[in-house]
Amino acid sequence: MQIFKFGGASVKDAEGVRNVARIIDSFGGSNVLVVVSAMGKSTNALERILEAAYHQSPELPAYLQAFKSYHDEILADLFPEEHLFGRIDVQNLYLELECAIDNANLRHDYDFFYDQIIAFGELISTRIVSAYLLFTGLRNQWIDSRNFILTDDRYRDAKVMWNETEVVVNNRLRPLSEKNLVIAQGFIGKGPNGENTTLGRKGSDYTAAIYAHLLGAESVTIWKDVPGVMNADPKKFEQPVLLDQLSYEDAIELAYYGASVIHPKTIQPLQAAGIPLFVRSFTNPTLPGTRVDQSSGQLQQACLIHKSNQALLQFSTRNLTFIAENQLMQLFTLFNAHKIRLNLMQNAATHFTCVIDYNENRLNALRLDLANLEMDLSVTVGLDMISVYQPSEGIESRLPAAEKWVMKQQTDRSTHYVIRP
Repeated sequence: MQIFKFGGASVKDAEGVRNVARIIDSFGGSNVLVVVSAMGKSTNALERILEAAYHQSPELPAYLQAFKSYHDEILADLFPEEHLFGRIDVQNLYLELECAIDNANLRHDYDFFYDQIIAFGELISTRIVSAYLLFTGLRNQWIDSRNFILTDDRYRDAKVMWNETEVVVNNRLRPLSEKNLVIAQGFIGKGPNGENTTLGRKGSDYTAAIYAHLLGAESVTIWKDVPGVMNADPKKFEQPVLLDQLSYEDAIELAYYGASVIHPKTIQPLQAAGIPLFVRSFTNPTLPGTRVDQSSGQLQQACLIHKSNQALLQFSTRNLTFIAENQLMQLFTLFNAHKIRLNLMQNAATHFTCVIDYNENRLNALRLDLANLEMDLSVTVGLDMISVYQPSEGIESRLPAAEKWVMKQQTDRSTHYVIRP
């Protein structure tokens, strides 16, 4: 069995859906499980809808209509008007979405409602892809990943309950996957009370790895709009180089520091089962792309990873007292409670500095809890972080001027620069 994952860019319009069908058909269209993300920028559109619903904005109807119109246009382009392929299923999902929106102001847990609403991007996209495959003669079985990926209730970053998920996958999904082409959603799961959960932004790669691990797949292929894993984002750095092969270790390091091609959690389930990962181009599927496996040898090529929307937090003690272990423990407890992940951190005698992905809601909640600690907090927002993995001589000449640097940190195989854009 092979696992394919197609991201939002691959199904952003009707021609993209047709191209996905051609790729699947070229592999025989059977013994393949296909994980599909939300179409184009649908997740961003649903985030705008959520914000408007949560704050009762008058712009909500317009945002919702734009979301529907986008998908309706794709349906109209894919199917003749007299055919009902996919349309009824999508209309029903619109109704479910509206019900979820109506409830968005009845409970004050923003992350909970985020997961209830955001899941509709994947549900709608897979209904459309599955219907088009049927329309073209490719028989397939649409499944709801919420019935198979079981998680805890850590909304927006749920943890997979592996034992429970394995039982369901073996009992219900394995028989289906051995006989059918299966279309499944990435990114979404089901919590202990039957509610929607998500695996973290851009978590569809992780979904593909979960299915591969539990089904014993021979490989996972992530289809992207790039030739494979590059040593730098071609949209942000000049003359990027394709990496033909990566070890699991190098891939997980690059993903952890922010390389957008692979989700950080993807590698571990594949490594544990020895399943190779391929990153290939959906615009030119004949190219071999990048292979990630248990290869030996160290990566020789320097890699540059850019992350925007960073915030630098500096916690300082009052009266110049030292930061003690118990204060650090309290800080890390708060980070965990508010789902704040540290991208960088430095500790000094009287202050602790860290860099995080900026999230206003989580940062405000953190500020409130800090009132109980004898510490002050200063925040600098609007920063970027450039991580250089496997640095080479002269690499700093490719970075912004040193006067823009706010922080520099060097580790064993990487150097990180926090800069003002």
